[in-house]
Amino acid sequence: MEYRTLGNTGLSVSVIGMGCEGMNEDNYGMTGRLFDAAEGLGINYFDLYASDPELRAAVGRALSGRREKFVIQSHLCSVWKNGQYLRTRDLDETKRGFEEMLQLLGTDYIDVGMIHYCDAMSDWEAIVNNGILDYARKLKQQGFIRHIGLSSHNPLVAERAVLEGGIEVLMFSVNPCYDLQPASEDVDDLWADEAYAGVLTNMDPDRQRLYETCQRLGVGITVMKAFAGGDLLNAELSPAGVALTAHQCISYALSRPAVSVVLAGAHSVEQLEQSAAYCEASEAERDYAAALASFPRIHWEGHCMYCSHCAPCPKGISVADVTKFLHLAEAQGEVPETVREHYKALLHHAGECVRCGACEARCPFGVSIRENMKKAAQVFGY
Repeated sequence: MEYRTLGNTGLSVSVIGMGCEGMNEDNYGMTGRLFDAAEGLGINYFDLYASDPELRAAVGRALSGRREKFVIQSHLCSVWKNGQYLRTRDLDETKRGFEEMLQLLGTDYIDVGMIHYCDAMSDWEAIVNNGILDYARKLKQQGFIRHIGLSSHNPLVAERAVLEGGIEVLMFSVNPCYDLQPASEDVDDLWADEAYAGVLTNMDPDRQRLYETCQRLGVGITVMKAFAGGDLLNAELSPAGVALTAHQCISYALSRPAVSVVLAGAHSVEQLEQSAAYCEASEAERDYAAALASFPRIHWEGHCMYCSHCAPCPKGISVADVTKFLHLAEAQGEVPETVREHYKALLHHAGECVRCGACEARCPFGVSIRENMKKAAQVFGY
């Protein structure tokens, strides 16, 4: 298993995390089997958005005796009412739901308290005005949650929350089809057939800016819908018209700025093992560039996808890393200290570029790499 630090939280987390979609199967018996498998595979992060009390109790039983081996991302404002799941912005309901969650999970703290499912600006305002955000801050102050998170599908709402709300972890939908789509307050727009009917070009700038903002501020991103609910793995269902492999989807998500964990839903131990196998996959198996370049009606021309197809550089420059740091600096309008230090730590820098053009000949997306290296040398000074 590979591990990354989750933003500025200091938490060391497995790059493959576990979703909770299949845990209620086999009369909740799947829960224990998945946690046993996760421990054996080195998976230490999981998301629990579901509010079903029976599922939460099953997770509690699965955690018994090994709580400290797992990092829990569980959701505030996801409650159980009248026998069904409900997203609430009522403060009293949120409080009761959180207290019940702790009891059922058999723990006295949650690592990441995730404010649940905020896709509209008005909804973010309700979270602030109804006392939900203040309640999350109070829980953190009291030690009941260690870090405050937010889940969203809307890059504009997510960015506002990150900038205004002290959000430390963002749960966001990341895959190469959703990344093409503009911000919307209706999550269904992400997979609507008409959204992919025309010719789409490059990543939506609001999404790109969100990832770069999170990287700059140290907000860790945990990824949901990396496979678009499985659609990306099936050519007939995929919005792109081309099937990707699970390894390619995971690799794409993990190459975005600020991303630490891909939450993989599993309906069996075998499915969880297949996702975890990413860590043993070859570079060729992880490579998503050729597949993305073949998408019909979708063009990534001139946009660096950080795929490293440009390598090897005769001067040893990590072109993908240099370009990523350049984009982060350009998005900020200055060079943040963290970006400067990460750039400094590279073994070779943009100023060493001899403009041979070998990288551009290999780039599937026609990126002006030599020009980017020139810009980076100017921005960073070497």
